[in-house]
Amino acid sequence: MPRRVYLDWNATTPLRTEARAAMLAAWDLIGNPSSVHAEGREARRLVEEARSALAAATGALPRNVVFTSAGTEANALALAPGLKSPSGGPVERLLVSAIEHASVLAGGRFQANRIGQIRVTRSGVIDLDHLKEQLGDGPLALVSIMAANNETGAVQPVAEAARIVHEAGGLLHVDAIQALGKIAFNINAVGADLATFSGHKIGGPKGVGALVVAEGIAGLEPVLRGGGQELNRRAGTENVAGIAGFGAAVRAALQTLPEDVERMTTLRNRLENGLRGVAGGTIFADDVERLPNTVLFTAPGLKAETAVIGFDLEGVAVSSGSACSSGKVQPSHVLSAMGYDATVAQGAVRLSLGWSTEPNDINRALEAWRKLGNTLLRA
Repeated sequence: MPRRVYLDWNATTPLRTEARAAMLAAWDLIGNPSSVHAEGREARRLVEEARSALAAATGALPRNVVFTSAGTEANALALAPGLKSPSGGPVERLLVSAIEHASVLAGGRFQANRIGQIRVTRSGVIDLDHLKEQLGDGPLALVSIMAANNETGAVQPVAEAARIVHEAGGLLHVDAIQALGKIAFNINAVGADLATFSGHKIGGPKGVGALVVAEGIAGLEPVLRGGGQELNRRAGTENVAGIAGFGAAVRAALQTLPEDVERMTTLRNRLENGLRGVAGGTIFADDVERLPNTVLFTAPGLKAETAVIGFDLEGVAVSSGSACSSGKVQPSHVLSAMGYDATVAQGAVRLSLGWSTEPNDINRALEAWRKLGNTLLRA
């Protein structure tokens, strides 16, 4: 049997060898990182090394990196009323783009009547004019915009949004979970006040995430209260092995980032050309800057559920978009926000590449699509 081809890297990535080694070493440690004896200090060292790695990768100070159980928890921690910058008052409402991850659309700790949405263009990029309108109509706001969309791969104009938000006295949160390790991201360069990350999107383990806070941001209240871990921002004994694996994955990803971007872009372009050539395939958001690894496409009459199963039977793992906790294929809220009707939104299929994707993987995916596409054309 030929090996299976994995093209669902935006949902989760394989564990990097560096992360696996770091986790195995951490599992051999006895100490609690809050203990002051030698065993505890050794566990603390691993946590702080990972904290420094993520801080260095994102332009933050280590003391402003907060480890969590996942990206979803990191988003919930970030989205809180009462946050304030040194020069501004506390935020009282939340504005989110219509293409955000479900954990951001849920609004964190803001009440539903204090949450507004920002439109996006047909290309899946935030409408900056609508952002300006929303900011000018109400009290100070926390704005949440993802660095790059997990379905289309469209890179968002975060730096421009930050300027607009700050001119209005607000704060900007960036969900950078899909960006880290695929494009350069620096919290200071883009002007973000808070940013969130997830270990398993970059070759680390599942079950660990992080919130990075810009220097000077105040008013961040913990979701979990108790022992005061993570500088009193997130209680609970740290997941030492998970955090160590996350840190190792970050270091490994940043070392090969330029080469990985160039290689994935080449493979993605070849994949897209092949997809377009069968059954009238269409690529979404192909007129704007995108992640180098992400392709969201459809074809007339295509049903995502049928396509995902068809690819799977051919030994190729793809998805219909954002991974859903129910495991069911659902219409894309991202495409709906971009103005596509339900028929199109129900037929979108995502293929996402990674650092170990090979040219033959693209060949296998295109071969599978030719079989599926020819079936569509005969229908």
